[in-house]
Amino acid sequence: MKKRLLGTLLATTMVVSLAACGDNRKSADTTGEVQTEEATEVEETAETEETEEAAAEDASTEDVADSEASEAEETAETEENATELAEGEYTVGISQFAEHGSLDNCREGFIEGLAENGIVEGDNLTIDFQNAQADTATASQISDAFVGGSVDLICAIATPSAMSAYNSAKDTEIPVIYTAVSDPVGAELAAEDGTPVGNITGTSDALAVTEQLEMIRTILPEATKIGIIYTTSEANSVSTIEQYKEYAADYGFEIVDTGINTLADLDMAASDMASKVDCINNLTDNTVVSGLQTVINAANNAGIPVFGSEVEQVKAGCLAAMGLDYYQLGIQTGEMAASVLKGEVSASELAYQVIDEPSLYVNTAAAEKISLELDADYAATAAETFDTITVE
Repeated sequence: MKKRLLGTLLATTMVVSLAACGDNRKSADTTGEVQTEEATEVEETAETEETEEAAAEDASTEDVADSEASEAEETAETEENATELAEGEYTVGISQFAEHGSLDNCREGFIEGLAENGIVEGDNLTIDFQNAQADTATASQISDAFVGGSVDLICAIATPSAMSAYNSAKDTEIPVIYTAVSDPVGAELAAEDGTPVGNITGTSDALAVTEQLEMIRTILPEATKIGIIYTTSEANSVSTIEQYKEYAADYGFEIVDTGINTLADLDMAASDMASKVDCINNLTDNTVVSGLQTVINAANNAGIPVFGSEVEQVKAGCLAAMGLDYYQLGIQTGEMAASVLKGEVSASELAYQVIDEPSLYVNTAAAEKISLELDADYAATAAETFDTITVE
């Protein structure tokens, strides 16, 4: 009996042991499978990361390559579009008669015109800029100094500076290129046919007199008297007034003019003029333009408009103008000067040039100052309309 029980126990123990071994074997197998799967996943993850890194590196390389190619194209395009510098070194003296917007624009445009033709300040161009502050004696001193300093060319901005430069340089080989000279013939800088009187030429800002009169008639249909203040020593102003008087009657106007000698005379002249006329018409007279706000204030007090002759005057508070773009006039002058400096042509061979067409400029803020209602359809034809007054 004991033997049978012992045998049974041994058999049971063996079965349990075998079962346990089987379970352990299964567990080990399962663990191995899990570990294998995990290892496989790790390998796959690593491979994926390597693939992604490689793709990222390739994409980055492609981006860098594209960026470098784009930069190369831009550089090539810039180099292709860049103006080639002219051979040689140049020194230009710029004599500007007065400091105001239109003449400043002429100077800036002149420098741009040179640069567009390969003569660039700081590279192959040295500029000596001097301003006469509306004094003719100072203008003469400036041009004399330029000649004494042996500049390659003198740029004279405005009639008094042009006349001074011509007198200083006429016995030398230094060419003079002028701009903003209203009447080169009247200033004896050109012959009647426009050809130079010496080694001097340039561009004229001759005013569009008939177009200006027509504009004033359109804006002020009931007006009869136009006032003009001018400086007696400025030949350009004297000749322009004669043109206004010649054509005024054709538009139903009478011209009332008064001359001043210096800027100190302007306040009294403006107040007196504003009490006699329906409007004041401003020329490109350098002295009067320097004191333009004095004229505008007197006109505003009298409730009458001031008409300008170019865009900067309209910005500063004139009601309107059939005027010029002085920056473009300067560029045109710079192009002429570049041709002379590079030896392509002599100044004595070039007739003076003018800008072809004037443009209408309007300032609605100036109209509001005197409670003047502008015709909307007419104002809409302006090249530029300003709704603020800019006083520099």
